[in-house]
Order: sequence, then structure tokens, then C-alpha cells
Amino acid sequence: MTDYAMQLNERIDDLQCKGYRLIQNTACFCFGMDAVLLSSFAKAEKGQQVLDLGTGNGVNPILMHAKNPGAHFTGLEIQDTSYSLAVRNVELNGLGEEIEMVHGDIKEAKLLFCGKLFDVVTSNPPYMTEKHGIVNPDSAKAIARHELLCTLDDVIGAAADCLKVRGRFYMVQRPKRLVEIFSVMGKHGLEPKRMRMIHPYSDKPSNMVLIEAVKGGRTQLDTEPPLIVYNRDGSYTEELLKMYNGDQYEK
Repeated sequence: MTDYAMQLNERIDDLQCKGYRLIQNTACFCFGMDAVLLSSFAKAEKGQQVLDLGTGNGVNPILMHAKNPGAHFTGLEIQDTSYSLAVRNVELNGLGEEIEMVHGDIKEAKLLFCGKLFDVVTSNPPYMTEKHGIVNPDSAKAIARHELLCTLDDVIGAAADCLKVRGRFYMVQRPKRLVEIFSVMGKHGLEPKRMRMIHPYSDKPSNMVLIEAVKGGRTQLDTEPPLIVYNRDGSYTEELLKMYNGDQYEK
């Protein structure tokens, strides 16, 4: 696809927090609820260094900056178009001093950052391991949804490599992969410390899970009350609305 054709697919969305906006390309993977949930669940203190693995168009660092204005954020993205969007989104919002983007592979993160260690690492990795039924495995959407360029082990391993001891890793994933997630985290020296299940409706099974792990942490897992996305009439719950309308960003 040519650069001109890619631009025809672009739109600018209002993130509804601090006046920030986001250039999105409909030919790529546009951010969804999981990015809002992750950026609300993850925490960063003033002066801390934060790395977002597989940052896509940069939405997570931008949303996290709105909530954690004293921290510095770095996004790592392998896909050319998504990386370009991320750089432009940082420029669009005037955040060049607070957020930087790096073009590269998650599997090479340790080398890319020359051993630099971060206080916090976040990731919204591909959910699906299944590769059958993919019409175009090279498409941006397929790469974002399926483990075509990196696996869960690659992401968690990179997070562990890039974290300081006692540093925190935050991720959003599917609950059906929890056993695998905990196993891989243990393999890389990350201890799950906090977890929250996301349910579409109060009477439906969870379809997303938010996890916080600590590098070199002690064994203890706290589970937070579940987050319900929709009321019975299909409208967003009050808590979800606060995440979308920016109430939680007020300091």
C-alpha cells in the first residue's frame, strides 16, 4: 500500500483527556478498550522510566502520561506504519520531551536499550496463538492480534530483561491463558502480585484480565473486584465511563 493510500485511511480521534488526540489508520489495528483499561491499571511514579512493548500507534504511553505526568515513557514498535503513527502522535500532542518512540523488535529489546533498565514495563500483546484462518499474515491487523512476530514468552522475557529488580510489569490478556502466563512469568523471575478480571456483563464470564507482576517479588497475589463493562441496557458502567471520559486523569 502506498503512503498516499495509507493517509486516506487515517483519522484523528479525541482521547478525551487533557486535549490529547490520536492519529489512527483503519488499515492498521486501532486501539480499543484494552488500551484504556491497561493505561488505567498501570501505575508510574514521578521520575520513573516506563517502557511500552509493542506500542502500536503510541496510545498507551500517551494515555499513561495523562495519568502519570511526572514519568518518562518509551514505546517500542516493530511495524513501520505503526511506528510512524506513534512518532506523529507524540509530535501532534507536543510530548516529545516526555515520550520517545523506538523502532525495533521486542525480541531484541535488551540489546536495543543497551542494558538500560526501566522502573515499569507495560504491554498489550497479541491475544491469539492460533494462526489458522489468517487471510493475510503480513497485515498489520493480523500481526497485532496473532502471535506472528512475537510470542507470550518473548514479551514476558523482554519485560523481565528490561526491568529493574522490584520493577513492575503490567499486561492485559485473555483469562484462558492465565496458567500459561503465570508459568512464563515464573520462568523469567516475575511474580504476579495484582490481578483484575474484566467482565462484559455482570452475569457473563470474564474476557480480559489485567495483571501486575514484580521482578524478584515475593509470592503473594491480590485479586481486585471485577470490572463490569456494560450495564444490562448495554450502556457503559460508571467506572468504565470514568476511564473513557478522563475523570481519572484529574490531579
